[in-house]
Amino acid sequence: MTLAQHVNTFGQALLRRYGERVHKVAIDAGFTCPNRDGTLGRGGCTFCNNASFSPHAREPRSVADQIAAGRAVIRRRTGAQRYIAYFQAYTNTYGAVEHLDRLYREALAEPDVVGLAVGTRPDCLDDPVLDLLAGYRDEGREIWVELGLQSAFDETLRRVRRGHGFAEYRAAAHAIHSRGLALCTHLIVGLPGESSWHARTSLERVLELGVDGLKVHPLHVVRGTRLAVEWRRGGYRPLTLEEYVETACDIVEATPPEVEFHRLTGTAPRSVLLAPEWCAWKWRVLNAIEGELARRAGQAGSGVVGRIPLRR
Repeated sequence: MTLAQHVNTFGQALLRRYGERVHKVAIDAGFTCPNRDGTLGRGGCTFCNNASFSPHAREPRSVADQIAAGRAVIRRRTGAQRYIAYFQAYTNTYGAVEHLDRLYREALAEPDVVGLAVGTRPDCLDDPVLDLLAGYRDEGREIWVELGLQSAFDETLRRVRRGHGFAEYRAAAHAIHSRGLALCTHLIVGLPGESSWHARTSLERVLELGVDGLKVHPLHVVRGTRLAVEWRRGGYRPLTLEEYVETACDIVEATPPEVEFHRLTGTAPRSVLLAPEWCAWKWRVLNAIEGELARRAGQAGSGVVGRIPLRR
């Protein structure tokens, strides 16, 4: 039994599209964020320390060098020969369109790169950037816009100092869809003040607007963040593994089968992770999700579990 038997994973979807393994190569192109540089705020979201998912950030090498390094690791680990360049760190559409084009083109110039995944915020997607990305798509490239929403609740977004609301996400989603680009939305489970019901309702609101992919992961408490201060003072209780697995499985069951899951958990290096401890173990979490989905499928007797009602 594998996770892909219960979940439409991005990896398996790429395998079907290309007939071979295709892996993302993470790139730090030296961007910042309007929520860090003073445009909207300083210091970013309360949970944000980019080193938690990009430990070598802030001394970025060239895009080509980063792809070469990622390629070498991935080929040794999986044998994959084709890649998607994933512009990951901070807000990767936050710059002049000419600068963005140079960076994206540097990645697309690699003969084994089939496309781009561009991580950004809903309030940093103007028409010239979207037209640029649509142009690459028209050239036959696989192009994903990855929008960091995290929650569909404005109260939560204000609490974590996100710097935008759900209205900005709605507008960005419509603009992305209007150009036929693929949209992957990021959601965080366990945000301060939220329950499983909030996570499920955020999913419902995202699905209503239309989405092609999802990234779901638990909230980490990492060093150097406002959330870490709140946690040390007892003002934030991280999720247990069991709580996260239950909510993640609820999300999978409530998601249409054509939506591709790019991620179902997230990890952080032990050097920065404070809590919860289980977030350091990716496969422990994924195996627990797989086991719970298999258990639920067995109870249903068919391997397919229907949509379950929202519950507070």
